[in-house]
Amino acid sequence: MEETPDAAGSAARVASLQARIEDALTTLVPEQEPPDLYEPVRYVLDGGGKRLRPLLVLLAAEAYGVPPDRAMPAALAVEVFHNFTLVHDDIMDHAATRRGRPTVHVRWDESTAILCGDYLLALAYDLLASTESPRLGPIVRRFHRMVAHLCEGQTLDKAFETRPEVTVVDYLHMIDRKTAALLEVSLELGGLLGGAGPEALEALQAMGRHMGRAFQIQDDLLDLVADDARWGKTIGGDLIEGKKTYLLLRTLERATGAERDWFARIVQEGGLPAGDVPEARARMEALGILDEARREVHRYTAAAIDTLQTLPDGPPRHALRWLLDRMQRRAH
Repeated sequence: MEETPDAAGSAARVASLQARIEDALTTLVPEQEPPDLYEPVRYVLDGGGKRLRPLLVLLAAEAYGVPPDRAMPAALAVEVFHNFTLVHDDIMDHAATRRGRPTVHVRWDESTAILCGDYLLALAYDLLASTESPRLGPIVRRFHRMVAHLCEGQTLDKAFETRPEVTVVDYLHMIDRKTAALLEVSLELGGLLGGAGPEALEALQAMGRHMGRAFQIQDDLLDLVADDARWGKTIGGDLIEGKKTYLLLRTLERATGAERDWFARIVQEGGLPAGDVPEARARMEALGILDEARREVHRYTAAAIDTLQTLPDGPPRHALRWLLDRMQRRAH
């Protein structure tokens, strides 16, 4: 894939916006009583990350002439909401770490984590309500539709844990909700703030959906092949936990005979011994699953890039193009 036009300028633009997002998040929740609530909230918001979703809001809005200051409340809303989902997901998944740090329910306790998540959800809606726009009604309704889709996706993901048969098509349908929904709404909120018309909003929604599929398949791939210390997770953790990811489901669809039986036991026994992860990777490599996953990441990224042509040309669109390229190449 060719390099983004004015890559250096796009990188600088994204870095500048990331810094503004970090600064805003740092001061969003001041120290107040009781500390047992507000310390975990600040802990979550100070946890770092790529800040991809607020970047999408700011860049999409800027593409339609809305300056970052005006779009920042909506951008912060999606980032705060995203962090809320992570806190509650970690409880449901019994996750011990997040971004290389103890999860909230581990560092404090489960009740504190639930309250922390509840506060973050309310804060996200408060930020959204403070957005200055004549289209605030559609913005809030679109945000709530995203919440519904994400809850549907999480419900499907949990149901997959006990369903004996799950197809790749089922999986993609799930991640269109659990992963893509928030990416879609991030782009759409930027478009709504900028007065984008129905056709442009549909294109932004499609872009987010393609991004979501590319992002999740890349995440599934990195879980097995990442060699970057910043990954912050156990390599092969999804297989160890018996999670039905794109890689495992595609392997079960392609493998036959004894080879399929070897992978089927991961589902049947609820996970793979950690010592067998290198063998699983080698077997998937031999079946062509890892290369196929890389091609799918490339295909969905290319589809997302194609939709960029509907946005007004200029530095914000170039920065979005640069961001998509970096997402595809990420190592953590």
